[in-house]
Amino acid sequence: MLHFIPTPIGNLEDISLRSLKLLATSQIVFCEDTRVSKRLINLLKERNEIEFIEKEFISMHSHNEDYILSDLKTEIFEKDVVYLSDAGMPSISDPGCKLVNFAQKHSIKYEVLPGASASLLAYAASGFCNSQFLFFGFLPHKGKDRKDALSRALNSGFVTIIYESPHRIEKLVDELSLTAPKREIFLIKEATKLHEKSFKGSALLAKEWINSTNTKGEWVVVLDAIVSDLGVITIEDILSLDLPKKEASKLIAKISKRSPKDCYNDLLK
Repeated sequence: MLHFIPTPIGNLEDISLRSLKLLATSQIVFCEDTRVSKRLINLLKERNEIEFIEKEFISMHSHNEDYILSDLKTEIFEKDVVYLSDAGMPSISDPGCKLVNFAQKHSIKYEVLPGASASLLAYAASGFCNSQFLFFGFLPHKGKDRKDALSRALNSGFVTIIYESPHRIEKLVDELSLTAPKREIFLIKEATKLHEKSFKGSALLAKEWINSTNTKGEWVVVLDAIVSDLGVITIEDILSLDLPKKEASKLIAKISKRSPKDCYNDLLK
C-alpha cells in the first residue's frame, strides 16, 4: 500500500505517532531528496528510540517524476511504500500530486495522512477570521506574470496565502506596500523553528519591519480579504448591453482571462 506522509516543517516533535509507525515499517521510500529524507529518518529513529527496517530510497521530484512514473511497475506497491516531501504536506507546493494520479489510474490503494502544512499554520496564526481563503503558493519570479498574479491575489475577495523565498520576500513586501499600502497582511518565517518570527499590520508598516529583520528562512504571507462595494460585472451583464461584438468580446476577455479572439468567435457562434 502507498502512504503519503507529511513531514515536520521545522520541529521534529510534530511528526505523528502513526507516521512514525509507517516510516519504521516501510520498505520503499519515494522522496524529493534522498539525503534530506535519510537524515530525517535517522533523527526520528534516534529521538524516538524506534527500530526502523532497512529501506530502498527512490528520488522523485518535480524534475524527474514524469520519467520515474513512466517506467514504474505497479507491483512495487505490493510492498509498504511511502512518499515524503522535504517538509510539510505532499502535493501542497511540493511534488506528490502526480503519484496520487498514478495510484488512481492504476487502482492502487493509497492514503494521505494528516500533518504539518505551513499554509494552514499561517492562516490559523494570522487572525483573519474568514472561513474562505485561497492558496496561491509561490508567485512567478518576475515580469508581467508576477504582476498579474499579485494583482489577482490582492483582488480575489478572499484571504490569500502566498509562499515566498528569503531571496524575494523584501521584493514582495515592497510590491505590496506600493500597490496596496493599507492592506493588512500577516508575515511568518521559519514557522515552528527556533528563529520563528511574525508580523501583522499594514503593508506599509510591513516594509519598515522587513527592512530591520533577518530575512533568512522560508516565508508565508497572508493577505487579508478586501471586498469591493462597487459590485461585480458578469458576462451576462455585458451581453445585455447594446455593444458591437468586437467591443463586447474585449470586455468578456478582460473578466474571463481568455483571449479577445476566442471570445469574439464565441459571440459569432
